[in-house]
This record gives sequence, structure tokens and C-alpha cells, in this order.
Amino acid sequence: MSNDKKSNSPRPRPWMEYKLHIVVFFLVIIAELIGTRKIYLTKNIIIVLMPLLYAMVLGLGLFLFKPFKFIQNHESKVAENLMILFMVPILAKLAISGGQCLNSLSFAPALVLQQFGHLGSIFLALPLALILGFKREAIGMTSSICREPDIGIIIDRYGFRSPETRGVLTVYVIGTIIGTVFISLITSLATALPLHPYALAMASGIGSASMNAAALSPLLSIYPSSISDDILAFSGLSNLLSFCFGVYIVVFIALPLTEKLYRFLEPKIGRTSSVTIKPESYKDETDMKNHDLEKEISKFSFKRLINWGFLLFIFSIFVATANYIGYGSSFLKSFVGMVILSAIAYISFVLERFSPHNIPALIWVSIIGIILALPMVPSSHYIVPFVKAIDLSAIVTVYLAYVGISIGRDWDQFKKLGWKGGIITIFVILGTFLGSAIIAHLSLAFTNVI
Repeated sequence: MSNDKKSNSPRPRPWMEYKLHIVVFFLVIIAELIGTRKIYLTKNIIIVLMPLLYAMVLGLGLFLFKPFKFIQNHESKVAENLMILFMVPILAKLAISGGQCLNSLSFAPALVLQQFGHLGSIFLALPLALILGFKREAIGMTSSICREPDIGIIIDRYGFRSPETRGVLTVYVIGTIIGTVFISLITSLATALPLHPYALAMASGIGSASMNAAALSPLLSIYPSSISDDILAFSGLSNLLSFCFGVYIVVFIALPLTEKLYRFLEPKIGRTSSVTIKPESYKDETDMKNHDLEKEISKFSFKRLINWGFLLFIFSIFVATANYIGYGSSFLKSFVGMVILSAIAYISFVLERFSPHNIPALIWVSIIGIILALPMVPSSHYIVPFVKAIDLSAIVTVYLAYVGISIGRDWDQFKKLGWKGGIITIFVILGTFLGSAIIAHLSLAFTNVI
């Protein structure tokens, strides 16, 4: 009887989940105190280990550490459903950096052309998937970076029970768990390649806010601060284009190309025995979210407005603390900057629910941020100095602390998917990043930007 009462008792509001927020706060402090560490493999090849990586690993480890009872499934579910809310201030930061540099459009051709570099995942990962024994699953796995819009495209084209859908969901789940860590490492290693930092910045805008931010952090740490604003601008604008046009590239170019290459390569290098991804090895979209918590955060009502406000306030305090400890910036100035970013995020979520054409908050926040930061707009003189005081890595560190806790529940699913799915996910991310970076570099050179 007592268990029934407990299960039927009302859930606390997300901003009142004190155990989760307190743990994240201390994880962020620990991560920032450890600080950035550079490992020189050679004179020119550097691996940058940053607080954002520590925060994510510590969050995951804390959930998996069974004797520790403070963070369990409920807290992990709450953290999972905070992801989109806390992702939007990151995009606001990138949008404001992009708006500052829009007075020069000489780099516009490179921004557009590098989007076709996302096709690199097909050429790099599809042959490997066939060699490892994947069949039609390989089409879903390698035709895109496998984020939420791409899942929708595959389901719509092939059906939910299809092998193509099982493939895209496999890379989605594994990419959610390891994507941010992996792309941060390959970005730091890519600085040893003869590619301009602007090209690497563009390549980080692959259509995933968390991966975008994680890829940027090593670039900002390795390259001089004199070009940090440009790096942020190139990355933010590239990510916005990926959000807006990435779906069309997948529908009209990537999927048809993947189908043709599959039909050509499968008879030649495909194995006679196939890898079968069992449906129970991943969670379908209805299981990926806890719907009660998701509605508590995302459904529009006065109560939800209050929840968003308090959650963004907590997030702002945590980021200002991280910025003060890790980067020596004024806590007050950092907090004001985060309040500005949070306000833009807040307005974007409201507009998402009122806009007649279902424009997502991720697009609204980019548009608003760019406009407010344009040099000819008076607001830029007041907003930009406060936002510039916040290091992007501080925001991402707090964000990834929540991510680390949230993915703890998916760890068993990750193990079920097997090492072959992990290898394909790594090559999908690698192909997308390198393809974009190479095309961006060539385009920048051809247009005399570099």
C-alpha cells in the first residue's frame, strides 16, 4: 500500500530535483578545478582533455557506481529531459558570435559548400559496414550523422520495423553516448592536419548542438584567442545551415547516393553472413523519453513557463560558477551574460509554440541571436560584451554533466549493440567531420578568404 502511494505521489517540478542539481554543481566544480590538460603525442599532434570531458565521464561513472544511491533512474530521466532546454543557450552563444561577423559574407560560399562534406560518412563508413557484415542496416547507419531529423526521414521512407531504421537508431543511441567525447578528441587531433582553423570550425557544425560545442572547445583552447570570435562565428553559422538544410541534403542526395553505392558494393564486399541488430537491442522513440517528465518541461502552460525560467536560472548560476573557476572571468558579468542567453532561449521556446509553421526553437534562437548581435543593431553594444565574457567550454561543461548522468540508463543498451555498431558510429562521425573540413578548406582557399 505504501509503495502504491509513493508511486502515485506527484513528482517534484524539474527545477526542484535538488539531488540532481546539487550533484551536477559539484561535478562541474571538480571538472573545472582539474582544468585543461594537453597531451603531446608529437610536436604537432595534441590531445586536449577538457573539463567538459571530465564532467560527462564523472556523471556517467557516478550513475554506474552502484553503491552510490544519490543518483538513480529517476534523476537520470530528469537529466535526459533537460537536454533540449539546456542546449538552446549554447546555440544562442554561437548565434551571437555569428551575428558579429555577418558584416563580411566572403566566406558564404564555403559555408554552403562544406555542407556537402557531410556525405563523407557514406564513403568512409558504408564500405566498412558491409565488410563487418551489416546489410540494409548499413543504409540507415551511414547516410547521415543520425540525429533526430534523420531518424524521422528513415522511418518515413522505410518504416519503423525496417532494418534501415534499426541501423539509424543504432548509431543514434551509440552516438548519444560517445559522440561528444569522440568528436572532441578527433577535433584536437585534426589540428595537426594542414587544414585552416576556420575549416575545422565549419566542420564542427554538423547539426548536433552538443557535438558542435564539444568539437569547438579544443579549437578555442589550441588556437590563439585573437581568432576565437571568428572560430565561434564560422561554427555557429555552419551549424545553423546544417539544421536548416541538412534534411534536404539527406532526402535528395545522401539517401539516393547511399542506395546506389549499397547496390554496387554489397555484392562485391558484403559478407555472406550478416550482422543482425535485434529490435530489443535499442529503445524505440517511445521509450527514449519519459513522457511525463518531457511534458512537464516542454508542454506550454503558465506552469511550464515558470519551470523553464527556474531551470534556466539554475543553469546560468552553474555556468557562471564554472566560468569563474575555470577561466577567471567575473562571476557577475558571466551571470549577466548567461541571463541574456537564457532569455533568448526562453523567448525561442515560446515562439516555437506560437509560430504558425512549427519552426523549432533551435532555429528561432539562431535567428534572434544573429539579429541582436549584428554590428548595426544597437543591442549588440550592450549584449556582446557580456556574452563574450562567457567561455563556451564553461557552458558545455555544465551541459555535459547532465548528459553524463542521463546516458547512464542507456549503458546496457550500448553494450547490447556491440562493438561493430560502435566502430560504424565512430567512422560516421569521422567521415562527416573530415569531409566537411576538407571541402571547407578548399572553398576558403578558392575564394581567397585564407
